[in-house]
Amino acid sequence: MSRPIVGCGLWPAWALVLALSAVAGCGAERPAGTASEAASSPASSPASSPASSPASSRSASASRTPGPSSPSAAAPSRAGSRPGQGTPPRLDVWRVGARPLPLRADGFGQVSATPPQLRVRRMPTPDLLPPPRTGRFAATVGPVTPQVRRRMGETWSPACPVPLSGLRYLTVAFRGFDGHAHTGELVVNADVADEVVRVFGRLFAAAYPIEEMRLPTTADLDAPPTGDGNNTAAYVCRAVRGSSVLSAHAYGLAVDVNPFLNPYRKGDLVLPELASSYLDRTWHRPGMVLRGGVVTRAFAAVGWTWGGDFSSVWDPMHFSANGR
Repeated sequence: MSRPIVGCGLWPAWALVLALSAVAGCGAERPAGTASEAASSPASSPASSPASSPASSRSASASRTPGPSSPSAAAPSRAGSRPGQGTPPRLDVWRVGARPLPLRADGFGQVSATPPQLRVRRMPTPDLLPPPRTGRFAATVGPVTPQVRRRMGETWSPACPVPLSGLRYLTVAFRGFDGHAHTGELVVNADVADEVVRVFGRLFAAAYPIEEMRLPTTADLDAPPTGDGNNTAAYVCRAVRGSSVLSAHAYGLAVDVNPFLNPYRKGDLVLPELASSYLDRTWHRPGMVLRGGVVTRAFAAVGWTWGGDFSSVWDPMHFSANGR
C-alpha cells in the first residue's frame, strides 16, 4: 500500500503523526497518575464514548527501559510515595507502541475504540533526565548541540526552513500523573523559547499533569502507527496533515500537549487512533485541555493560537505562535 509523503524529510503522514503523538515510549511498559487540567476529578460514571471511540491502556510497571530518544545518562525512575506524601496515586499499566494498527487507505492507522484501561489515562513518567533537585519549577534554554542534533535524527534536515542556529533546546520541569516533578525536553524556535518556558512554568504551578515530554527521533518516525502515544512535543519538520504546506512544527512554533487526551479529529480520522473516548469533552478527565482552562489561558497569555478554535479541523492538543 502506498503511503502519503509529507514534510521536509519526505516522511509518511502516519509516521509524522506518530513522531509527535505516539512517541511515548514505544514498546515500553508504564503506569499513569491523577490530577486534571481543571483540577477536577472525573465523574463517577463516565459519559458514553463515541461509537468509534478509540481507547488505550498501559501496563503498571514502576520503570521502563529508556526509548531511543532518551539521553545517554538517565536518572533512575522513582516508584512509590515520597516521605510525607502518603499513598501514591493509582497508575495504569499499558505497553505503548506494542500493538501496530491495520492501515487505512490514507496511511494512518485504523481508528478503533479506546481500550477500557485508557479511558481515564493515568500513566507513570520515567525520568529520562534528572528531575528538579528542589521539586520546584526549573528550566534551561540553550543551543541545539551536536549531541542533541544526533538524537533528533531525521526530524530535522538541512532542507528544513529553520537552521539549527535558529532553534533552541529547552528543558522544563513538569508534573507527572504520579504527582512528582520531572524534567522534559523540547526543541523550539529561538524567537519563542522564553515564551514556552513561561507557559510551562504556569502549568507546573497549576499542577497540570503531563505524561511525557521527550524529543521525537528517527526511530519514532520509522515506527508503525499504534494509536496509543501521549508525548508532549514541539519540533518535527513536517507538513500539515493531508497537505504539502509546512506545519508550524517545522518552524519550531508549535507544541502538542498530551495528544492522547486531546485528540485531533477531521471527518472520520482521529489521532491518536485509539483516543476517541477523549472526543467527549463533557467528561472531564486528568490532563485534558479545556476551553478557558489553565493550558489555554497559559498559551493565550503569550499570544499563541489554540487548535481547538480551528474551523477546518479540531485539534485541541495543538498550540502555535503563528496561528497554524
